[in-house]
Amino acid sequence: MHIAFLTPEYPHQKINHSAGIGSSIKNLAVALSKKGHDITVIVYAQKKSEIFEEEGVNIHLLENKKYNFGKWYFYRKYIQNYCEKLIKTKKIDLIEAPDWTGITAFMKFKIPLVIRFHGSDTYFCYLEKRKQKLKNFWFEKLAVKKAAAFIAPTSFAGEVSQKLFGIKDRTIKTIHYGLDLQKFENLNPEVYENGLILYIGTIIRKKGVLELPAIFSLVEKQYPRAKLILIGGDSFDIISQSKSTWGLIQQELAVNIREKVIYLGKIPYQEVQAYMKKAHVCVFPTFAETLGMVTIESMALLKPVVNSNIGWAQELIVDGESGFLVHPENHQQYAEKIISIIENKQLAVQMGQNARRRVESVFNIEKIADKNIEFYKSLID
Repeated sequence: MHIAFLTPEYPHQKINHSAGIGSSIKNLAVALSKKGHDITVIVYAQKKSEIFEEEGVNIHLLENKKYNFGKWYFYRKYIQNYCEKLIKTKKIDLIEAPDWTGITAFMKFKIPLVIRFHGSDTYFCYLEKRKQKLKNFWFEKLAVKKAAAFIAPTSFAGEVSQKLFGIKDRTIKTIHYGLDLQKFENLNPEVYENGLILYIGTIIRKKGVLELPAIFSLVEKQYPRAKLILIGGDSFDIISQSKSTWGLIQQELAVNIREKVIYLGKIPYQEVQAYMKKAHVCVFPTFAETLGMVTIESMALLKPVVNSNIGWAQELIVDGESGFLVHPENHQQYAEKIISIIENKQLAVQMGQNARRRVESVFNIEKIADKNIEFYKSLID
């Protein structure tokens, strides 16, 4: 087969931005290529257009064009025309796109279009209980109407998206994100920095980061050696209109613990992995997610995790076995779970081992790639 992925992000130094969506697409694209399939990745909204190959994947960067008016329509048509030429010349069998912003809203292809529910604006607004702009819902609804089928990284994400978009007549297949486990090796899981709590992800309200000051304060009170490190890009806060969510976190920190909370910003991924290995426990108190790549990456590196307990998370972790699941607003319980890991080395090591086994069983990209192949073939045949 020849499969194309349309995406706004993909992990590469030439590409503007990449987060969980980009990582999940790259893991799958490379795995599919290794299994003998032709893979093309089309990354839109970039600084300049360019074509190159990496790890057996053909990557097409599309520049972010300017228009005097109607960019929301004309740029989509530009992307469609580019894709149609590739479909014809490269004999592409199926194209996959994300749900975010409804990028395929005005596109129509002669081959099957699959939309993967990485997390639409509609989905996140629903989980965060905030009002959505009508045009955003309209774009995403139009895109959903044109898809032949859907893939969701968790059953929760699929069921919520199905309800929000009123999907009744097409398949929504649950296929988790996967990891290349050879790239996640921790040869010394019993070696870590005592009391180091690590958060990785965008510094944004929906990820639960504004709960961390209260949670960390409770941990530090019982375990004064504790330290909290945050890694990820800062962002505008939609509720307070603050330009910096990190600034809001600082305001919530008591004076006596501020020096124990360190924000590193964005750092190279190799350094992120080094901090994961160094961490005593990883925390992800998010309110809105479809799966959470950094959660399973931490688990793959044998780290005990305290995660949000909302919907999707129950498909990642067996509570009390391969990690802990706690609602982000339950600060006392969240802190207690962190403390139980910090104060019990045997629990920390055993939970990390269980976490790795869980990822090997459920999120191994080799198995995940085969599930995607089977589903793609069912749509092409």
